[in-house]
Amino acid sequence: MRATRLLAGLGLAAAGVIAGVATWIATPLPSGLTAPDVRAAAAILDRHGLPLRTARAADGSLARWVPLADVDPDLIAAFLAAEDRAFYRHPGVDLRAAARAAWTNLRARRVVSGASTITMQLARLLRPSGRTWPGKLYQVLWALRLERHLDKQTILEQYLNRVPLGQAAVGVDAAAALYFGASAADVSLGQAALLAGIAPAPSSDNPLISPSRARIRRTLVLARVAASGYASSEAAARAAQEPVLARESRADFLAPHFTTRLLARDEAPAGGLWRTPLDLPLQTALEAEVRHTVETLRPEGARQAALVVLDNPTGEILAWVGSPDFWADTAGQVDMVVSPRQPGSALKPFLYGLAFDRGWSPADVLPDLPRIFQTSTGPYAPRNYDRRFHGPVRLREALASSFNVPAVELVDRLGQGSLLSTLRRAGFESLGRSAEYYGLGLALGNGDVTLLELANGYRAIASGGVWRPVRWRVSAPDERPEPGRRVMSERAAALVLDILADPVARIPGFGLDTPLDFPFVAAAKTGTSRHFTDNWAVATTGRFTVAVWVGNFSGRPMDGVSGVSGAGPLLHRAVLLTADRYPPGVLPTPREAGAVPVRICRLSGLLATDRCPGMIEWVQPDQAPTRSCDWHAGDGVRLPPEYTEWAGQEAGRMSATEAGASAASLPARPAPAAEPFRIISPRDGDRYQVPPGVDPRYATIALRAGGSGTGAVRWFVDGRAVPAGRWTLRPGVHVVRALAGSGTRDTARIEVE
Repeated sequence: MRATRLLAGLGLAAAGVIAGVATWIATPLPSGLTAPDVRAAAAILDRHGLPLRTARAADGSLARWVPLADVDPDLIAAFLAAEDRAFYRHPGVDLRAAARAAWTNLRARRVVSGASTITMQLARLLRPSGRTWPGKLYQVLWALRLERHLDKQTILEQYLNRVPLGQAAVGVDAAAALYFGASAADVSLGQAALLAGIAPAPSSDNPLISPSRARIRRTLVLARVAASGYASSEAAARAAQEPVLARESRADFLAPHFTTRLLARDEAPAGGLWRTPLDLPLQTALEAEVRHTVETLRPEGARQAALVVLDNPTGEILAWVGSPDFWADTAGQVDMVVSPRQPGSALKPFLYGLAFDRGWSPADVLPDLPRIFQTSTGPYAPRNYDRRFHGPVRLREALASSFNVPAVELVDRLGQGSLLSTLRRAGFESLGRSAEYYGLGLALGNGDVTLLELANGYRAIASGGVWRPVRWRVSAPDERPEPGRRVMSERAAALVLDILADPVARIPGFGLDTPLDFPFVAAAKTGTSRHFTDNWAVATTGRFTVAVWVGNFSGRPMDGVSGVSGAGPLLHRAVLLTADRYPPGVLPTPREAGAVPVRICRLSGLLATDRCPGMIEWVQPDQAPTRSCDWHAGDGVRLPPEYTEWAGQEAGRMSATEAGASAASLPARPAPAAEPFRIISPRDGDRYQVPPGVDPRYATIALRAGGSGTGAVRWFVDGRAVPAGRWTLRPGVHVVRALAGSGTRDTARIEVE
């Protein structure tokens, strides 16, 4: 009796639930639920108000409503074949598909297959619900209700106009315009299949993010279209050969890598406008330079390049070029501004900044000698790029000339854990492994970083050693900078910048003429990964930072292309183009940061005597050398014992002329014939032109002299004494004279247009 009553009660309850659900399904739909999705227009603009990308709604989406009668039949067929082949036969729920999905979900103990019909997907778009059992039941009920009040054509029109299709495009018409420059009324079979294919995973499978995944999805849909009888196998095969993107769509799609990345940040625009800091005229000019670089280096095996420019005071992104051709069908959408690769020597400035904060100075000497380091992964014997060892090397010369062996020696003494912590404070979030994983090779850039991280890291050095995030929106005039974190002290940063801007200290590693010399003060550095796979080059001024990459997306090595010969020329042109629009300004100087000048010996780094080849070095007040040089005595040089074997090897390797040029690096021996004192820069007959748009204060040339008996050099231009270092260009013909400490002199005649 009790069981009968219980069953009766359950039956009544079930009947009540069924009656309630039936009543709810029969209830008319809420007013406005299926009204066409009309949104206020918005746009992504550059810093001058120039449009970069197609108008969007206030939530960042692109939505355009199109009646079903105006939708291309191929598009309808592709979505039906891909998403719901039984659309016209079920009442909103496909029971057979639901049974298969239920069994799959029970075995997985979670919802992994939804068997969602087009009506169920529309229900989720109109009434969002999660991928859970209750959420799926909610979709089923709403699908039944929609089928009760709407005909199939209306449901299909609602779905095709509301389905998200990647890059914030909502609906088939908006997506066709974005990817193909077409309308939903005029797409090819291949384009229709691609749109239907990316619908299940629009954020990851759209052709702007992954052309390869989009192509795979299109192939699957085309097979279903042919199997369903909507198209012949021959037509489907032809459609599979179409490009995944149409070049015609790029007219309203400028700075594509930048705007794509901006939309991926999921930030809604303010007031319907995305006002970005990008400078479109600069962007266009730099895109042309990237293409020119790739064409120039094509014989050496380089196929791709990338570039980013940051405004130093604000962190605003001024230019962003992720590849030479965004619309290339193979790999154009790969964005090397944010794709991690090994930066080579480009990370060394952060190591030396750490050293300066740990008590080292630019005058200190490190051994550039053969050495085997014992590491957890086995013996490690670093080599320099020129396959030579340079004996005793001051930190200034080691960093500016990018010698590898001293850098590994330095990180061995400071600890790779300390260097990794410094790099992470500098914003290199891509370095997610442990210090033990990277080992001593971290000093030489064996960890993957992004070009954007590198540019913003150098910006931190130029900003007094303080890192702040980049900005994707134009800063308000009264807006305060975001709180930063200190990477290195202000004094250490100023010393690093002074070294990277020193053309004389670069000579041992790069020679006299390099693309890292500019007509204004700029701190520059290059990097080359193993086997010439990646080229990097960075330059920072008081106003902006430019970082470039050259290589191959596939990782294929180039044919002997180094950072100087590959990325360097692109960096040089990019810096000059940026300087045309943004005055370079001045970098923080060691004097301003509290460093003091000390006269040291070029060889030993100790206090110079009258026998030493002397130079002025900037050091921190508490790090100045206190001992006079004892390496120079009599007519020769007496190196410490650890350099004796190296000096003997150098003497045997070099010719008499080379030995004379390197006399300061060898032990005492009969003096060879010395090179005469001469002006190295500028050279007699040189002609110069002030770059257009550059503040005349920053249009300068280096004053450099070399040869025997140099000592302290005094410089005169047109008979007037000028400070050593650099001279500001003035139009006209000028006579440059250099007077050495020994009394010898040299003259050069130059012309400035």
